[in-house]
Amino acid sequence: MTDIETPGPVPAGAAAEVIPRPQLKHLAAYGSGSLGMGVWVTVPGLLLLYFLTNTLGVSPFVAGLALLVPKIIDAVVHPTFGSWSDRLARRDGHRRGMLRWGLLLGVAMCAMFAVPSGMTGASAALWVGCWYVVGNLLFAAFQVPYLTTPSDLRVGYHERTRVFMVRMVLLTVGLLVAGVVAPAMVEDGARSSYVQMAAVLGVAMLASGVVAIRGVRRLTETCGFRTPDARAHSTLADVRVAWSDRDFRMLVLSYLFTGTTTHLVLAAVPFYATYVLDDSRLIAVLMGAFLAPAVFASPVWMRVSRRIGKQRGLLTSQVMFVVGTAALLAGEQIGVALSVAVVVVLGVAFAGLQLFAFSMVPDAVAAAESRGSSRAGAYTGVWTATEAVGTAIGPYVYSAVLAIGGFAAAVDGDSLPQTDTALQALLIGFTVVPAVLMTIAVVLQRRCRLDQSAPLR
Repeated sequence: MTDIETPGPVPAGAAAEVIPRPQLKHLAAYGSGSLGMGVWVTVPGLLLLYFLTNTLGVSPFVAGLALLVPKIIDAVVHPTFGSWSDRLARRDGHRRGMLRWGLLLGVAMCAMFAVPSGMTGASAALWVGCWYVVGNLLFAAFQVPYLTTPSDLRVGYHERTRVFMVRMVLLTVGLLVAGVVAPAMVEDGARSSYVQMAAVLGVAMLASGVVAIRGVRRLTETCGFRTPDARAHSTLADVRVAWSDRDFRMLVLSYLFTGTTTHLVLAAVPFYATYVLDDSRLIAVLMGAFLAPAVFASPVWMRVSRRIGKQRGLLTSQVMFVVGTAALLAGEQIGVALSVAVVVVLGVAFAGLQLFAFSMVPDAVAAAESRGSSRAGAYTGVWTATEAVGTAIGPYVYSAVLAIGGFAAAVDGDSLPQTDTALQALLIGFTVVPAVLMTIAVVLQRRCRLDQSAPLR
């Protein structure tokens, strides 16, 4: 029996439209690509700043630049890849050609951590930064067409959330494995340990990408494929169309601050565990507490979406994150157990932030299509560019706070004493700063009216 989703009330005299419901096995194959994506998102975000400052002897200011510049380049690359993806989809009837380039991402990650022996300071930062650019280009080649898939499928409002829910669960597994395994493998701070870690996870990224490409093909075969506009558009024209969409613009701006906040927190976890909770072994514990809840929270958030809609669900998640990060300001006073409990709440909120925000992008594409414009790749390119910028700004903001506080960099994992000012800056950067940034995200998200668009349902 064919799985279908009813699109809602049907006008009198009109035939009901049969909307296919993707099979779970195809969704799982598609979502497996997020295992590898989770590794790339987590490992650089979690370890690169710490690797640069505590193993390669790079100052926080220079380390922040090494992480920021490659991501700023993504702001140009992603929209370009989005338009290119639309052109390939018009020509080939699918986007799988670009996806295959992403299979080389594991090689770039290995090279990024394989800094030549004896190279420290600015030269080491340059090596890492250059390979980070290469990796981000390969990641964009996979990510843009991959995340466009839910917009390409001819499915309904709630099914788009379901596609992202399965993807989110598997993404969380990737984030969790990388967030726990990677720190454990490099606990000694040795360069060779970082290279071994990158090699092991690089193989896993390759395997997940191969399975995902097959999943994309199965989904488009069973659920249909929305072909982009027949006429080719320039990248600049595509960006203008996407940016002129007010509701999509508010969603994008809100997610810029959301992504900045979550990746700031991710980059700050090793510092918080080591210097505030005084135990570097808690890095893996905190990462597990942050990511593991999303495995069960994502299906719960999907039920919430069916009751109150994605907009209200997203706002609820954002407010939870504000309260949670502010509470961690008292980390030393409340102790390890309560700190971990608060991080669990942040993890539940994180699942909602990802699920609701990403599943609203296909809704924006569907709304635009109802107005006569179909440019799913262009919308996704703008979205992923925003995500890339947020992932860069977050660690950079935190590194800037460390630099202002006078944090002392180290070489090969050596522990250096930190001043009270540096420790205070380290704590404020992990608590007060993300709470303020997420509050801005809430204000912007409240101006988005996408859930009120009738064509979405």
